[in-house]
Amino acid sequence: MATRVHDTIMPGGPVTATTTTTGSHDMDGPATPPRISWGAVFAGALVAVTVGAMLNVLGVAIGATTIDPTAAGETPSAASLGIGAGIWLLVANLIGLAAGGYVAARLSGTADGTDGSLHGLSVWALAFLVSAVLLGNIVAGTARTAASGVSTAIGGLAQGAGNATSAIANRVGDQVNPQAIVDRLQNSIQGGGNPAQMTPDQRRAEMGQILTSRVTSGSFEGGSRDRLQQLIAAEYNISPQEAGTRVQQLETRAQQIATETEQRARSAADAAANGAATGAYWVFAAMVLGALASVLGARMGTRSMRRTTVRRTV
Repeated sequence: MATRVHDTIMPGGPVTATTTTTGSHDMDGPATPPRISWGAVFAGALVAVTVGAMLNVLGVAIGATTIDPTAAGETPSAASLGIGAGIWLLVANLIGLAAGGYVAARLSGTADGTDGSLHGLSVWALAFLVSAVLLGNIVAGTARTAASGVSTAIGGLAQGAGNATSAIANRVGDQVNPQAIVDRLQNSIQGGGNPAQMTPDQRRAEMGQILTSRVTSGSFEGGSRDRLQQLIAAEYNISPQEAGTRVQQLETRAQQIATETEQRARSAADAAANGAATGAYWVFAAMVLGALASVLGARMGTRSMRRTTVRRTV
């Protein structure tokens, strides 16, 4: 902005005219300073984030006062609290961005509406970046705290289990033979022999192995189906035909469970995708509204332009 002063002679006396012009270049001088003030932008972003955080804290306080666990039916439902919190969060951020845009445009000293609007958009972009960084740090800190707590709890449980095991071992003493336990476990994992001559532990262990293989592979492999039928017949003292019927029922049930599990997984994936899409749309809408609020605040904070002032001296 440049000022030119000149004197003219008029019938009523001398006139001193002061003309103020606005533009990127002066008629008699070089280009004007840069049209953006980063100090004003950073100040506006700081105001926007602080005002938004202050209003959000107030919203938390108001929401906490509505919860009354001592009186049945006095506390709003979780859905109502969620909707109210979302609306309050949006309004608080819009107010903060409008205030930040006003501060940035006012401190920049510009008298051009476009420049003021651009200062407001810069505040909007910087405020969202700062909010994203702060939110990421909060989430990361919460995750670290939770992981530390879980590790501590697991360590305490492991230590307690070790102490309990030591105490039991000391009290039992020689009444339990460790070698007998090891032999029993080894016998339980042996298989492949005549089911009628196997112990119940051996038969059940082999049936468990066959069923595990059936679940992981999706079907019986080789002669595992006939082997399972023989083991069931020997274990429950039933005929091979009845054992075959039970195996067929077991296989049908396993197929039903697999189908239901797949359907539930697909439904969960579809719900997650729809939820992510809805959330993204809401975030986009909130960012657009935030940009509009910043520009509106900046337009209100832009200084008014004075073009020509004439002072008459007699």
